[in-house]
Amino acid sequence: MKYFFFFAIVAIALAHPPRLVEVAKEVNAMKTTWLANEAIPTRDYTQYLGALRGGVKLPEKNIAIRRDLPESFDPAEQWPECPSLKEIRDQSVCGSCWAFAATEAATDRLCIASKGKIQDRLSEQDLLTCCDSCGFGCEGGWPDMAWKWFQSTGVTSGGEYGSTEWCNSYSFPKCEHHAEGKYPPCGETQPTPECVKKCQEGYPVEYEQDKHFFKDSYYVKGGVEAIKTELMTNGPIEVDFSVYEDFMTYKSGIYQHVTGSYLGGHAVKLVGWGVEDGIEYWKIANSWNEDWGENGYFRIIAGQDECGIESDGVAGIPEL
Repeated sequence: MKYFFFFAIVAIALAHPPRLVEVAKEVNAMKTTWLANEAIPTRDYTQYLGALRGGVKLPEKNIAIRRDLPESFDPAEQWPECPSLKEIRDQSVCGSCWAFAATEAATDRLCIASKGKIQDRLSEQDLLTCCDSCGFGCEGGWPDMAWKWFQSTGVTSGGEYGSTEWCNSYSFPKCEHHAEGKYPPCGETQPTPECVKKCQEGYPVEYEQDKHFFKDSYYVKGGVEAIKTELMTNGPIEVDFSVYEDFMTYKSGIYQHVTGSYLGGHAVKLVGWGVEDGIEYWKIANSWNEDWGENGYFRIIAGQDECGIESDGVAGIPEL
């Protein structure tokens, strides 16, 4: 029944594309903590919101709160030996945000745990196409199950569309999600590619030998200090949140929901925090390429579980 409910919401959203230009103008007229893009192209973007709710939950981690939490934190400064912390990926024409946020955070954590010795980029393609228990591929998945898959089955290395340096590459090229830019506009959501348990030709490692595993996976219980402690100790985590029409128009600033209807769930990588004009925020890497938002990132108000951003953090510890 819950699956029917989810797809019913998506069907309604697709039948009635968001009135995003009007919403953007409304946001900017409010003069709140963020700016909306009033020049947003008239396209439907709800099909890229692929974080499913419900499903099996990971065990909760008991986090001992650190007492040295700073006012701001940037993981790229904390761990300069891990360049993946500065990368922005692109899920393209697929509702694979759940897989992108998981493999991005897992990539960072693998590098951090190995003190920079392991620079492999983990594969959203392998996770997206081969994890049957994770959900429905390009039609959405459960973040918790992605991390459980890292623990039980492992994930290979993989890069963006056209890359050759890893076991596999992503099936879809970059495209513009909510802006006009150097990439072609994103079109209709594509079917989930087939699971191929073989590395691409020329890659020197066999598929099974290329896999990376995590020794545990867990839920990061909501709470600002607990989330900060986990971030500062082990690296970025995957979070999901409720998306409303106004978020789809985000351009810059510290987002908080002010207007518009609910559209779906979206998974992203939570990387750090800070304070601007007395307002505390989370810094988050999106998977809509670097042309979107603040060079691919957005900030969202912290401390009030805005849109549920502090309620569903998941992560794990790599097996080295």
